[in-house]
Amino acid sequence: MTTQLFEYAPSSPDSLASTERDDPVHGELMKLNMGPQHPATHGVLQLKIDLDGETMHNIDPVVGFLHRGKEKTCESLGWAKFFPHTDRLDYVQPLMNNIGYALTLEQLAQLEVPERGQIIRVLLMEISRIAAHLIYLGTTAIDLGAVSIFFGTFKERERIYSILDAYTGHRMNNSYVRIGGVFADVDDQVEGMMREFLNSIPASIDGWEGMLTGNRIWYDRNRNVGTITKEQALAWALTGPNLRGAGVALDLRKSQPYSGYEDYDFDIPVGTVGDCYDRYLVRIEEMRQSVLIALQALERLRTTRGGEFLAEDRRYVLPPKDKVHSSMEELIFQFKIVTDLRLPRGEAYHPIESSKGELGFFCVSDGTSSPVRCHIRAPGLYNVQAIPAIAEGRLFSDMVAIIGSLDFVMGEVDR
Repeated sequence: MTTQLFEYAPSSPDSLASTERDDPVHGELMKLNMGPQHPATHGVLQLKIDLDGETMHNIDPVVGFLHRGKEKTCESLGWAKFFPHTDRLDYVQPLMNNIGYALTLEQLAQLEVPERGQIIRVLLMEISRIAAHLIYLGTTAIDLGAVSIFFGTFKERERIYSILDAYTGHRMNNSYVRIGGVFADVDDQVEGMMREFLNSIPASIDGWEGMLTGNRIWYDRNRNVGTITKEQALAWALTGPNLRGAGVALDLRKSQPYSGYEDYDFDIPVGTVGDCYDRYLVRIEEMRQSVLIALQALERLRTTRGGEFLAEDRRYVLPPKDKVHSSMEELIFQFKIVTDLRLPRGEAYHPIESSKGELGFFCVSDGTSSPVRCHIRAPGLYNVQAIPAIAEGRLFSDMVAIIGSLDFVMGEVDR
């Protein structure tokens, strides 16, 4: 099921810039560098822009400033030791990266995750999606002058950090997902913190939307700016909110369900025009849908209380510490997994619906303890490539809205 968002007819560009946008480029262009240290580029992204007055032409994104060779690192470190490095990709949703990588390894190993482990993963992914969308909303809003929204969204993110800290022991870069499930169960304290947050966050979302959706400045800064058609979105391989904002109701949680998403009831919000305003509306509604999914997951945790949250296949999954201390056989299993974890020969690709689109890990195994090839399908890279086309002919001030609405993290783009 899809949810059709607020619909409006595209209007002509503002009269202030219409002459410059419609006329041929005239005179000498000024070359401008935006970034890689500009706060509105949301990371170390450089944009080389030719300006005709305030009208942008020939935009050239320059990426790679944050390249750390993560894919090659995976091929060097081996299967299990790469988990902490997935945290450093899209670092506003580290647990979601962990799960995407784990699903690929589990596909290679033909390993089934217990039901309770899948429920906990869904809960963590949806809370991570809310956290990531809060970053989008807060930073984009403050870039466009809505300072109070920034403080409100980051206050809620602090609550998410507190929940994850109580569960994993870390606020960021949690590395809490394992092959076969998760490291530990959700206890009553963490479950109560999650329920309290999920019951209160919808009121905050309503408040932010009340300040922005009908706000004349926010509306004018985003409507008909950075418009992406369905055809363009598909041609550029855009996914996630940027694709759904263009009117394509594609969500991997529905089309290629994983971790039991087929058993959850939720809608797919889609836009009608494909501009910055539609992408904003989509992400606002996605946060509400994530709350609904997470609440369903909490109810399922109650019905599976006491169940296994981690598979018991000792070829790939570490034994419990108490057993390691009392059993020589379990000690041998742990030593073998830590020093020489091997996955079956073959190749696997498993995508997930991250906050920014399709995040996938492609791994090739030759049966040894390290992958022959690891490639990360990072949605942020595809989002960046859309900037030149949709910013062409717009005013320079529109670039801030365009960058924010595409929503990317350079740690994932550059890898």
